Amino acid sequence: MATLLVLYHQPADVKAFDAYYARTHIPIAKRLPGLRSYAINAGPVSSPGGPSPYHLIAELTFDSLPDIQAALGSAEGRAAVGDLANFAQAGVTIAMYESRKA
Repeated sequence: MATLLVLYHQPADVKAFDAYYARTHIPIAKRLPGLRSYAINAGPVSSPGGPSPYHLIAELTFDSLPDIQAALGSAEGRAAVGDLANFAQAGVTIAMYESRKA
């Protein structure tokens, strides 16, 4: 299993960010080819040291890293990445990784 982890930094306007993300970005991102699951945090993001610099974390799973790369290179992937400029002005951190049981 492979994960595309998207960490959205704290936006200036939380209400506008949340509305756009739910109504516009999620439907775009859910069209990524090979997407197996899509989950976001259910409440505030915290850290052991206190408040987190992140407002929202999205965890998208695929079968493999090559599947993630293919999805991002597709027309749907380009649309999802291109849409970030419409609502994620505070910044976004993206990581991709394969998982294994420890």
